[in-house]
Amino acid sequence: MTTRDRSGEGDRDRRGDLLFMGLFMLFAGGVIIVDIFTVLHDRARFGQPVAWWEPTVWEVSSGLVLAVLLPAMLWLIRRWPPRPERPFPWGAVHIAGGLAFSLVHVVAMGLLRSAAYSLVGGVYDALGPLGDWPYELRKDLLIYCGALVCYPLWRQFRARQAPAAPQADILEVRDGARRVFLPVGNIRWVEAAGNYVELHTGEEAVLHRASLAQMERRLAGFVRIHRSRLVSRAAIAEVETKSSGDFNLRLTSGESLAGSRRFRAGLLSRALDPAAAPD
Repeated sequence: MTTRDRSGEGDRDRRGDLLFMGLFMLFAGGVIIVDIFTVLHDRARFGQPVAWWEPTVWEVSSGLVLAVLLPAMLWLIRRWPPRPERPFPWGAVHIAGGLAFSLVHVVAMGLLRSAAYSLVGGVYDALGPLGDWPYELRKDLLIYCGALVCYPLWRQFRARQAPAAPQADILEVRDGARRVFLPVGNIRWVEAAGNYVELHTGEEAVLHRASLAQMERRLAGFVRIHRSRLVSRAAIAEVETKSSGDFNLRLTSGESLAGSRRFRAGLLSRALDPAAAPD
């Protein structure tokens, strides 16, 4: 039995994102249709009727630019998810992101409208929407905030729907054409080594092409003690804290590992708490 392949999770995440974007744009399409008929009705009502194609160009150009910008918007939200412990940097990033989204949206849709009008012999000021940016900004920030709220909730929902990962007891390590089947229980600690990780079993160090973050996700029962080091909870015999907040671990094998104070709280709350161990 091998650990679950993270590429499968990546494919599932991509499918989830595509589904979210599809639903988001489906909703946006409904709003576009309503807006087109609203403009036609209001213009006729106030004695300023327009041809049907004009509000169609206005609204569809906005929707097309939104569809193009949506993946970048979601990337930024993934990169900076809600962080209660760091509200100010998080808020600054998304305020800047919302302003940038609105500015690009307004300029791009003006250019698209100008091109569409020129095809039918009409004239449209490409920078006209930019002159009315405060009005457009309110709508764009509403769209951005909607994505900022809904997308993390969507990802949480998808994560809850994901099938539970099977408990792994054998790790398949590939070295070219050679394959090593390594019992996970034999691994005491893992250390980053460039594009590889070293899997330490006490008898040898097996080189495996993977990132430390991938191994942290794949190996149940391991805790991070340093930005470049993981250790098996079961292998920890003693923790010695230094005055600086950093610490040393003594393993049941007698090996000693240095840990960073950044990860000390997580180590003490998870690694040595029996209730935190996986079922």
